[in-house]
Amino acid sequence: MNETKYLLAYSIPLSAIIGMKIGGIWSYTTVFYAFGFIPIWESILKPKSEPLNEEKIQNRLANRFFDLMLYFNIIIVFSMLFLGIDHLTSQSLPMYERIGLVLTLGIVLGTNGLNVAHELGHRTAQWERTLSKLLLMPAMYMHFYIEHNFGHHQNVATLKDPATSLKNQSVFSFWFSSIIGQVRSAFRIQKNILKNKKQGFFSFYNDFFFYLLFQLGYLALMGLFFGTKGVLFSLAIALVGVLLLETINYIEHYGLSRKLEGSRYERVSPMHSWNSNHTIGRLVLYELTRHSDHHHRASKKYQILESIEESPQLPFGYTTSMLIAFFPPLWFKLMNKRIPKKV
Repeated sequence: MNETKYLLAYSIPLSAIIGMKIGGIWSYTTVFYAFGFIPIWESILKPKSEPLNEEKIQNRLANRFFDLMLYFNIIIVFSMLFLGIDHLTSQSLPMYERIGLVLTLGIVLGTNGLNVAHELGHRTAQWERTLSKLLLMPAMYMHFYIEHNFGHHQNVATLKDPATSLKNQSVFSFWFSSIIGQVRSAFRIQKNILKNKKQGFFSFYNDFFFYLLFQLGYLALMGLFFGTKGVLFSLAIALVGVLLLETINYIEHYGLSRKLEGSRYERVSPMHSWNSNHTIGRLVLYELTRHSDHHHRASKKYQILESIEESPQLPFGYTTSMLIAFFPPLWFKLMNKRIPKKV
């Protein structure tokens, strides 16, 4: 069946389980798989476009399997975090193995946690949006829900958007500007929401404040179960997951900008996101790589996103692009000439 191909998204946590069970250098299994095997695999496979007619779209929207695929990640992510942190705190492991496991668990949190949270955060059902926030909690990134949905999608490809990387900005610089800028933006958006509701900061409507409490509660729980080391490992894993997310943010809109039309920016179009139709990244990340269509219609569920060929195209898949981004001169040389010229 066509939908079963998305089971490949579970290959990331599966590789993490293998690494944790075998140990030693195998603790880096997920790192090697995500940033070694997948790029090689994608270089062999030719990207495919699969136009969807109305019948296919309706069939996919009616098929609950696609939604269940997402929901199961909640069990996977929290199970992996608790098992992984228990392993890190209860076993006497060499430093290199601890680093490998932290990187591994951070990748699981980034791909099966934060990426799925992004998808669920765009859903119309309140309970699905609640699941989104739950998945953001262990990354200490619950403010992302506010900023992404009420900031990024309105301000993408403008100087107002901290999650849009500038031409000739390195990914390392972007990590700082995006992380700090998104926190500030989320706080500013929350203040405006409270102002419109005529509510003060310590209000039931202040989601930003409650997100801080929930995240502190999560850390307190990890401290209760696993002690101070458990808290420190939780924070380290969260950092890896966030940096993975922000590296993806970096490549998704690098150097793209919307024109000013009078006092307003032009409307968001597929030209303001980089598209990647490379097969493995598409499936592992629930079609996040078809980002142009996502920004064109943010409410579309992942299973009906399509590759928009007229949008800017990444020359490689996401993991390969991220690796190249870690070498800024090479990234600039590769990407700057591909940035569409303004008309």
